[in-house]
Amino acid sequence: MSQQTKTSQPETASQPASPPAPEGTRGLPGSIDAVETLLTEAGYVADRGLATVVFLSLRLGRPLFLEGEAGVGKTEIAKTLAAALGRRLIRLQCYEGLDASSAVYEWNFAAQMMAIRTAEAAGAGSDRAGLQAELFSDDYLIRRPLLEAMQPDPAGAPVLLIDELDRTDEPFEAFLLEALSDFQVTIPELGTIKAPEPPIVILTSNRTREVHDALKRRCLYHWVDYPDFDREMEILTARAPGLAPRLSREVVAFVQALRTEDLFKHPGIAETIDWANCLLALDVIDLSPEVIADTLGAILKYQDDISRLHGSEAKRILDQARATLGPA
Repeated sequence: MSQQTKTSQPETASQPASPPAPEGTRGLPGSIDAVETLLTEAGYVADRGLATVVFLSLRLGRPLFLEGEAGVGKTEIAKTLAAALGRRLIRLQCYEGLDASSAVYEWNFAAQMMAIRTAEAAGAGSDRAGLQAELFSDDYLIRRPLLEAMQPDPAGAPVLLIDELDRTDEPFEAFLLEALSDFQVTIPELGTIKAPEPPIVILTSNRTREVHDALKRRCLYHWVDYPDFDREMEILTARAPGLAPRLSREVVAFVQALRTEDLFKHPGIAETIDWANCLLALDVIDLSPEVIADTLGAILKYQDDISRLHGSEAKRILDQARATLGPA
């Protein structure tokens, strides 16, 4: 894929010269339009606001914090960006109880025990200093995502995805604040390891709890909302191109109508795409209440929500959706 670079402009009194691009931005898109093109060619349809904040994150080397409902494309932006830039994607999936050691490194204790027994059998166990230096060397180090993201890579700094940060506890946030500040971690047996080139960092949150302001201030922030009808059509056309245009419009209109209902969990873009692929697999050519009832599990994930749409309710929402489309 061709790469676009920002064209320098001569300095004038009314237009000051742009600051030089920081180290590590070579090979990255040089404008907001270039970011939009890059993502679109990789199958991700981004609005102007998201493309702008992605460009600024790449340009300034700042972490990008994406917040929004589940299924709106926050994780996908990191995957798409890594693929489009030809960079390695390193994902840290957050969960309750995640601590620094689980996110950074651990020692291969099984291999260390085998090395100790081998040394004892060979009579080398008396050289304790040498054995200890060997046991706590790079050969026995298991790199977890944060440490892996700080390793040099010929293809360029990797994309580090810290996914669903809101699932972690506050102590991990405090550790992450320090790690993202200097892009370095300390391993007591080996010392401090600093990234030769800071990774491209994207953090996501489904906002099940508030993330501390101190961490947000380290990042550029963007709220990823549900798309409007036209943009969701673009996304569906890119991700499910085999779906007939008329059926695609009905699918998007129906999902958009569902998001106005009082449901426990509204369907995201991911569910729209899943549903479209299910309809393709079933060779559906036209939506009907019966088809909707049979495939609700693709768009709704809670039984209470599914129960609400059985019977006349599905037909009511389908009629409402078709009314917004006007005549065929």
